[in-house]
Amino acid sequence: MTSTTDLLDRIGIEDYLARADGVILHRDDSQAADPLHKSPDGALRVGVDLGTAYLVLVVLAEDGTPLAGEWQFAQVVRDGLVVDYIGAVDLLKGMKGRVERRLGRELNLAVSGYPPGVPRIEVRATANVVMAAGMDCPNLIDEPSAANNVLRLNEGAIVDIGGGTTGIAIVRDGRIVYTADEPTGGTHFSLVIAGALGISFEEAEELKVKPTEQSRLFPVVRPVMEKVASIILRHIRVHPVEHITLVGGTSAFCGITEVIQEYTGIATSVPQRPIFITPLGMALYNHAKS
Repeated sequence: MTSTTDLLDRIGIEDYLARADGVILHRDDSQAADPLHKSPDGALRVGVDLGTAYLVLVVLAEDGTPLAGEWQFAQVVRDGLVVDYIGAVDLLKGMKGRVERRLGRELNLAVSGYPPGVPRIEVRATANVVMAAGMDCPNLIDEPSAANNVLRLNEGAIVDIGGGTTGIAIVRDGRIVYTADEPTGGTHFSLVIAGALGISFEEAEELKVKPTEQSRLFPVVRPVMEKVASIILRHIRVHPVEHITLVGGTSAFCGITEVIQEYTGIATSVPQRPIFITPLGMALYNHAKS
């Protein structure tokens, strides 16, 4: 049996993310997806990321190979706290059912996560959502550690730019030694776009994620990008690093990498499909049989 580490060493992170991108479908595409030709053998490793803007469910084979998944826009979490419990459960149940149909297997167990700084009593609400959707959730992992299960950085900063917050994690010798999480993320992009164009928040959210529109919107959202960069810089001044790796859905916006690098003066990069990195890392943390 090939281990997850062996798999990532053999194919590399970018190829691994490309495989994930091929099987983790948007809800609209997932609803029409055909079942897999062959049901996978062995244990399944499942990750559920309840984000401020997106809900992501990923399923890996026992060796870590991405098998299936789904993502969709959702506003059931704010700043790491579940604010619409019933809505979150209903959405996750629907995703679970569609992914199960594709796999021909039932999903019984999942790992989820939480941003740095969220009170432990609130973290349990995330596990409760997963369990109410029909899966056991014996393990929760902080989001920076989940992301580094995929990135496997030895040194540097992981910056998770999500829907509502920007999370910073400093890595030393492969370990997370410092974390912080502050408001400002993709939701603020949408609010600025909505105000500038005189459209609804929902319309701004749809416009924001279209690559063909991002160059036009870049001047509108650049001040928010600089706000994100200022948050990062404040923390890494105390904990210096030589490289910043961006993850989270907002870090896919055209030009944000260059703005952060220019503002901080530190080399900055973003892997492809950064929205999937943290949920994949949650699934990789799932070593139990399902």
